[in-house]
Amino acid sequence: MLGYEFEAVASGADETIPAGVDPTEAAALLAYRKAMAVAARYKNALVIGADTLVVCGRTLLGKPTDESDALRMLEMLSGRSHRVITGLYAVADDRERQAVEVTRVFFTDTTLEQRRVYVATGEPFDKAGAYGIQGNAGRFIRRIEGCYYNVVGLPLAALDSLIGPLLV
Repeated sequence: MLGYEFEAVASGADETIPAGVDPTEAAALLAYRKAMAVAARYKNALVIGADTLVVCGRTLLGKPTDESDALRMLEMLSGRSHRVITGLYAVADDRERQAVEVTRVFFTDTTLEQRRVYVATGEPFDKAGAYGIQGNAGRFIRRIEGCYYNVVGLPLAALDSLIGPLLV
């Protein structure tokens, strides 16, 4: 959407979050690890690392492992707000920049039947927090505070501001 040509490369970086690390710091750390792992293999390239965490209360929500896990996560989100935190790290030669974007998402109260119908679509299984705001789960979103694109995938304005100075 920003008009840049890019290649997606798996970093193979360690995604373990050290105990006691704040989720905002954790997202930044994981983005840094990913960027540096790829930058070591791609000299003279602009490399961007990113990692997104979904945090409800003090609980990190990854991708659900199965239907019951997806239902558990959606029940936890029902009627509450949670944070979607994306760490971004960009490396170009000897220049580095970082950013973190936080969006608060407010869920409506959902019934077990609504959650079951949603899980049956299969949509939750490749998404942290077990939902996609841009898909069928959009009906569960009462409002957001912050960047919509952060919840969908990458915070476009933050990303553009981060890499723009590295392109000159």
